[in-house]
Amino acid sequence: MSAIDSLIRLHRYKLDEKRLHLAELDRLAERLRNEGVRLEQELVHEQRAAAASAEARYAYGNFAKDLNARRAKLKSSVTEVEGQIVAAREALAEAFQEVKRYEITAENRRKHGRLVAARRHQIEQDEVAAQLFRRREPR
Repeated sequence: MSAIDSLIRLHRYKLDEKRLHLAELDRLAERLRNEGVRLEQELVHEQRAAAASAEARYAYGNFAKDLNARRAKLKSSVTEVEGQIVAAREALAEAFQEVKRYEITAENRRKHGRLVAARRHQIEQDEVAAQLFRRREPR
């Protein structure tokens, strides 16, 4: 295994790690969004309960204040995770470009090796043909 192949393997591993990290961030963002939906549903449920009962209306104010704080914190978390997702996508794109660069370099080296081998083979064939031609010449 050549050094370039080792570099390709290393950078593919790093690329896979970045893909996993991005997938984790996407899952976290989805969980946070689902939590926001659940909070909204809980708010609707509590509003109905407060409308139905005088005691529930009294407690609803504290509940709504707490829910608004949780919603703000959740929104802040979603914004932060989305920023991390953007950064992770950029890092993933850079890692992909790095892998491609090494793969292209390796392919160019293989092509060059094949061309050199083909030239050598052609030179050998030309030499054999020249020797055969010289042997056939009448002297």
